Amino acid sequence: MYFCKILLFFLKIIIMTTRREFIKKTAIGTTLVSIGGALPGFSAKSYKNIIGANDKIRVGAIGVNARGNALAEGFAKEDGCEVAYVCDVDRRAMEKCMANVSKIASNTPRGEKDIRRLLEIKDMDAVLIATPEHWHAPAALMAMKAGKHVYLEKPTGHNPAENEILIEAVKKYNRVAATGMQRRSWPNVVNAIKEVQNGAIGNVYFGKAWYTNNRASIGTGKVIPVPEWLDWELWQGPAPRVRNYKDNVVHYNWHWFYDWGTGESGNNAVHFIDVLRWGMGVLYPTEVNSTGGRFCYKDDWQFPDTQVINFKFGNDKMISWEGRSCNGKSIENTTAGAAFYGEKGTVVIAGGNDYKIYDLKSQLVKEVTSDLKFIQGDIRNPSEKLDAFHFSNFLDAIRKSIPLNADINVGAISTTLALLGNISQRTKSTLQTNPANGHIFKNKAASKLWSREYEKGWEMKL
Repeated sequence: MYFCKILLFFLKIIIMTTRREFIKKTAIGTTLVSIGGALPGFSAKSYKNIIGANDKIRVGAIGVNARGNALAEGFAKEDGCEVAYVCDVDRRAMEKCMANVSKIASNTPRGEKDIRRLLEIKDMDAVLIATPEHWHAPAALMAMKAGKHVYLEKPTGHNPAENEILIEAVKKYNRVAATGMQRRSWPNVVNAIKEVQNGAIGNVYFGKAWYTNNRASIGTGKVIPVPEWLDWELWQGPAPRVRNYKDNVVHYNWHWFYDWGTGESGNNAVHFIDVLRWGMGVLYPTEVNSTGGRFCYKDDWQFPDTQVINFKFGNDKMISWEGRSCNGKSIENTTAGAAFYGEKGTVVIAGGNDYKIYDLKSQLVKEVTSDLKFIQGDIRNPSEKLDAFHFSNFLDAIRKSIPLNADINVGAISTTLALLGNISQRTKSTLQTNPANGHIFKNKAASKLWSREYEKGWEMKL
């Protein structure tokens, strides 16, 4: 009886400490249990839950209607990770995600509508951000200021200035900040890049990326009352206010509006621009030119549905991206991908975890395939098993301080390239840019789009 009292005393000390302090004391608690056996009323499973729950990385998922729900489910499957909180201004999406996580894990996350209150929670280590794009950088900055590690979906910013702020924020707040450039963790894509960098096709001077789809018209929006399940004010957050709610914005169609989205280039080009930058060893361009337009439908869609962006890197290398939102005819038998063209041949990386190498006579000399597939057209979770490699890398970077496969610099630079393409398109001008940081030379109209106007009180400040 006396020994049980001693054990209860130590157990109370453990429970009263903070979670991080408890991790340091786990060994003590484990020793006590092994010596004395289970306390009355406590099973072996109870002890495991007390100890195990407190050494997990606890995360909150922010923006969980589609991709964010997939992230929450994916991280809930990771060992040593608990999706403890879910945050969304759409009550339906939040409740659905909470239920989905509870089916996978042993816990039901707590729901919180307001990101500001979520970030006040002390026992949350990291956040997963998959909000609409105008929220990406502000949410990441707020999280780092609150001491949280960040997993940020692409694009990292709504405008290039936000990317610069995030790069500085990681340095200032010393947080782990990963970006959703998942292909940097896919095994065969990693091998393909090694082949390119090791000279399999000689000097690579041109890279081509593409994305094709058959998206329908979004129509002309009608003003309707804000649905009772949505906090429209908080959904807009940092963006300048649009007082009238229309029926063709929430969800997903916000991608095609200047105030909230970044178009097809920010939505999809960033992935394969990043793959090409990675393989070709380039950072910012010296020249950017975009041509295109909204050719297929007459509706509220503001970005091009057909767009070609060209990036020059000095006089040595060039990258081109082709986007067709309303004609899904594939290139290289895939609706999304990238190709490296070198002096000795070509490497083609399709949308998934595979690649091909061709010689200069277009003869296939090597093909690497994978059972882990990319499901084209799935906007929610097109690469679940493959993305687990990327999620594990983020968690290990927090636990073990290992390098991130795609840190904030990787995501911010590739995002800035896509956004420069949009700036060129909107200003109908060829941009001359600084290869050190992407800044635009001698073009007032284009330079004005480097940043954006924020709703008062939501400005991004380090």
